[in-house]
Amino acid sequence: MLSVNTNSGAMIALQYLNQTQADLSHTQNAINTGLKVSSAKDDGAIYAIAQNMRGDVAGYGAVADSLNRGMSAIDVAMSAGQSISDLLIEMKTKALAASDTSLDTTSREAMNQDFVALRDQITTIVGNAVFNGYNLVDGSTTQITALASSDGSRRITASAENLSLSGSIVTISTGATISTQTGASTMVAIIQQSLTNVDSALAQLSSGSKKFSIQLDFAQKLSDSLTGGIGHLVDADMATESAHLQSLQVKQQLGVQALSIANQAPQTILSLFK
Repeated sequence: MLSVNTNSGAMIALQYLNQTQADLSHTQNAINTGLKVSSAKDDGAIYAIAQNMRGDVAGYGAVADSLNRGMSAIDVAMSAGQSISDLLIEMKTKALAASDTSLDTTSREAMNQDFVALRDQITTIVGNAVFNGYNLVDGSTTQITALASSDGSRRITASAENLSLSGSIVTISTGATISTQTGASTMVAIIQQSLTNVDSALAQLSSGSKKFSIQLDFAQKLSDSLTGGIGHLVDADMATESAHLQSLQVKQQLGVQALSIANQAPQTILSLFK
């Protein structure tokens, strides 16, 4: 039917052209952002899943920071323990030399002064072994805790070791000296036991550091896997989008031509009234 009031062909052509325009806009957005799902408008379900996964990735970033801080605190404690172990070896040498019965009083007193300086250095090292407010060798805390899961429900801990003088590990008293031959002889055994204890404590700290390191590697792998999963859900395939763009551009041009032809159809009515 020919009518000047209703042009069905033009309306159909316009509908298809509008759909092509919408598809073209979506494809151009995918090319601009690199995402086939950049907002909830594109695909609400996929967007929600991706956002939840992004939250987990952000959570694992916080886990990694927490574990790194914990590892750094343990590393500081281990450095302090190694320094104390070295000092104990020097102290043992001084005590052993001072236990010699043939040593004169002046020489023994000189060795005692060195011994006292080394002894006090242990206290200095213990007091300075602080990282991020944590001191794992002065007895102020029994353990250090770090995050182990993105939701904070699981945590990982490492034990602290008290390396202060007069403790259960370093059994040398705060006032220990080697000013006498007898005292020096007794001190040799005390230092040796302390040295054995410190080396054992270092092994425990090393075990805690290893535990944190393993968890950090695992958290990073989980984060990488989630990031890859998000990409599979929302990333645009640029090769596909490029081909789609060219197809839609051709379709758009054809749609414009089809609409133009449909709009010219009523002109044939004029020929009926010539």
